[in-house]
Amino acid sequence: MSDAHVTGGAAAGGSAPATGQPYADSAPLIELSQEPIQLSNHDPDNPPGRRFLRSRRARWALAVALAVGLAGVGSLGAAGWRVAQQKDADLATPDTIGTLVRDDRERARSTADYLRSGFAAQIDLDRSFGAVYVDRDDESRPVLVFGGATLLWQPERDLDTLFTLTAGDTGEVTDIREVPAGPLGGVMKCGTTSGEGGDLPVCGWADHGSVVMAMFPGRTVTDAGNLLRAVREKIQTRS
Repeated sequence: MSDAHVTGGAAAGGSAPATGQPYADSAPLIELSQEPIQLSNHDPDNPPGRRFLRSRRARWALAVALAVGLAGVGSLGAAGWRVAQQKDADLATPDTIGTLVRDDRERARSTADYLRSGFAAQIDLDRSFGAVYVDRDDESRPVLVFGGATLLWQPERDLDTLFTLTAGDTGEVTDIREVPAGPLGGVMKCGTTSGEGGDLPVCGWADHGSVVMAMFPGRTVTDAGNLLRAVREKIQTRS
């Protein structure tokens, strides 16, 4: 330290010396501690490391809460989008659907109206319909289809309820299983009940704008599900 000089400093009397002066040997030296200097803005009860951990935990908790909230909003948004997309359903009974031909004879029309009115009595529908189709390839395998259009908030629950009401005197529908609903979405299920000629496949679909049931005498449950998807694509449209 004896060789160190200060240049450009002010003298005690206020005038700058012409040249730098060495420190006097008797001047006290500043001893710098080897430990880091603790600044006064650090809380001794809440050191920086602890605050950092707490802030990280807080940010993580906030991120998790936001993620959960966004997931909830996303699911609500997706549900709302499905309702908006499906709610305005139109149902028709075209003259032909593949090899199926609508049967407009009196007996068939009476049966269709009976099915339509019985179904409409079980659920509040905006519009209802019923139709009987015969297969050009085999008239012993008709398709009886009935249902209607309305706004449904819980399509699957309502479809399950209707399966318990459709069978009537023939007995309950058993072995109900979900089958692919096809491009129109919603839910589609098939089961079996007892008919005069043996087991009778019963299938139905429901979405946020429609619910329809159908009976398929003389067919297997697998064939009934496949045929109902084809029928649906021809009779259901959306506004």
